[in-house]
Amino acid sequence: MIQAPRGTFDVLPDDAARREVVESHARRILGAAGYRRIETPAFEATELFARGVGEATDIVQKEMYTFADGSGRSLTLRPEGTAPVCRAYLDHGMRKLPQPVKLWYLSSFFRYEAPQAGRFRQFWQVGAEAIGSAEPAADAELILLLAELLDALGVRERRLRLSSLGTPETRAAYRDELQRYLRAHEDELSDEVRGRIDANPLRAFDSTHPGTRAVMAGAPILLDRLAPEDAEHFAEVRALLDTAGLHYELDSTLVRGLDYYTRTVFEFASDALGAQSGVGGGGRYDRLIEQLDGPSTPASGWAAGIERMLLAAGELPVAPGLVDLYVASAPGADHRAAFALATDARRAGLAAQLELAGRSLKGQLKHADRIGARYVAVIGDPTTLKDMESRDQQETETTAIIPTILRGSRLT
Repeated sequence: MIQAPRGTFDVLPDDAARREVVESHARRILGAAGYRRIETPAFEATELFARGVGEATDIVQKEMYTFADGSGRSLTLRPEGTAPVCRAYLDHGMRKLPQPVKLWYLSSFFRYEAPQAGRFRQFWQVGAEAIGSAEPAADAELILLLAELLDALGVRERRLRLSSLGTPETRAAYRDELQRYLRAHEDELSDEVRGRIDANPLRAFDSTHPGTRAVMAGAPILLDRLAPEDAEHFAEVRALLDTAGLHYELDSTLVRGLDYYTRTVFEFASDALGAQSGVGGGGRYDRLIEQLDGPSTPASGWAAGIERMLLAAGELPVAPGLVDLYVASAPGADHRAAFALATDARRAGLAAQLELAGRSLKGQLKHADRIGARYVAVIGDPTTLKDMESRDQQETETTAIIPTILRGSRLT
């Protein structure tokens, strides 16, 4: 038997219903704040991620699904959403629109990494981007919107980690200092961290290796080395979150796995998920559009994993599907008349289902009860309409069934 590839999964009907709840909340919360939906292609030019995400990142070096198309062009299944949205912003001249351009998406993404609970090689994210604003309020608004989404979904044991990475220039000076510190303690570090000292030393803060963690406890802190304007920006973000009453933890060790971040970075975690607790996060990326050959354009955004949020939310209540009418058939009935009634009912705006399994009349009524049908029409001689709540029923003409249901008339 052929099975789905490792690290992928099928979205079954019950799972799809829970995902629709996430989408509904995202559309409501983000739409109310002026964010409009965008969707980008599933694959992009590989160069977009090499330049935008960063060639030294694990995503680009180890995790991308890259292939050559029939013309020999290198294409990559999108591993994240921000770089494609920025590419679309440039491609479609969105800089001419009133700024900031506020966009949101809900899409599938692809990374070759070890599958874990709620983490797959094909996964879904909801994300939001505010492109064209340098204001601290844009950062704070985005953080609050993600918090509202997580609260609406009932994500358990939620907490917010917050920090600032400063500008690339500040980070470059800090990076040199951190590299010197790591080399001075090289013998105590894990092999992986030693191999990253030159390419990506900040990722040492993410290490779970005991020796590395002990070394990092005494490492220099980027937050202590922010330029005055960066520190002022971060202080305003914090003040706005305080005004909104959103609790956060200052975490100077917080780093993101993407090179484009500047200034504010944040992550929401759920302790209900254990060690791999992240459910969503993001930050400011003021230089990304320049890296993609666009003009200087400040921006901020976030992404949150659908599977991670659902796992952290536990049992998410899903409203049962509404069935206004179930069309059954008595033995020897005209099946074309039953088919026509179901068709006409749907055209009239009713949720109508037709018996398709060849059940007995008793089995049809039992199935109508199982799916929560409000009414059952039994086509036969005579045709009857049954109210499944009151259990009342009456003989009727087929042409009277739809008007009776639409009026909500009581059966006698």
